[in-house]
Amino acid sequence: MNPNKKRLRRTMMFLNAQKPGLIKDPYIYKPDSIMLDLEDAVAENQKDAARFSLYHALQEIDYHGVERVVRINGLDTPYWKEDIRCSVAGGCDAIRIPKTECANDVKMVEKIIDSAEKEFGRPNGSVLIMAAIESARGVMKALEICEASDRLFGIALSGGDYTKDLQTHITGTGIELMGARQNLIIAARAAGVQCFDTVYTDLNNMDGFRQDVHNIHLMGFDGKSIINPRQISIVHEIFTPSEKDIIFAEKVVREIDTKKAQGIGVFTVDGKMIDIAFYDGAKRTIELAKASGVYKGDL
Repeated sequence: MNPNKKRLRRTMMFLNAQKPGLIKDPYIYKPDSIMLDLEDAVAENQKDAARFSLYHALQEIDYHGVERVVRINGLDTPYWKEDIRCSVAGGCDAIRIPKTECANDVKMVEKIIDSAEKEFGRPNGSVLIMAAIESARGVMKALEICEASDRLFGIALSGGDYTKDLQTHITGTGIELMGARQNLIIAARAAGVQCFDTVYTDLNNMDGFRQDVHNIHLMGFDGKSIINPRQISIVHEIFTPSEKDIIFAEKVVREIDTKKAQGIGVFTVDGKMIDIAFYDGAKRTIELAKASGVYKGDL
């Protein structure tokens, strides 16, 4: 398995692949991933120019470890195959499929990535896939999409197109997204892949953004798509375990490791009833703290 499949992805920042001023140094803001967009951000008559810009950016810019994902054009367009070839040749880390509605969409993209890796001398399996879910049908097919390829590291909700398909609109409350969010996170966890939330577009409402991020964190998402560097610190703050969370997780792991050997299955930590079911969650908290660079313990 590609070791990057489970990497830390709290923030994935969208950038127009055609604009050198945007893509030359986004790593300074320290997002976990960047999304170099060849689809909606690029006008129909500028697709070739955007690919040219993308290729040279991937080849020549040191992104200092920030993951580079490319959003290709839709599979119903004449552009997507060349988008993949260009991205793989340039050295991208992953391809994002827009408007994914079934497992076959993933398999079609996987086939072209396979071919491009061979053509450009990339190691087999080095380019990962993520699938954007943007329709009611995509939501209903989420589990089969998640299980369509070993390359697929996660799925993401795209709220704008999804709410249009639902014949509603983005309200800022999250009510219109509740069903899709819950379905996607359940499908992702069932398949063992990551799950990412849609963008929050009102940059003048940072309190609303913070509440939105808090909500999706509680739901179990791995991270959020973002559109502005100002949003990064809030997402990272909420998705990074606090010192209190880390200390409690360490206590749980140590207690379970000790008591399990003694044949004790249920015990208390800081006055809370704990059993073996808490172990994996505590380990995940510690691993997330390590990946976020805030862990100072020895577990």
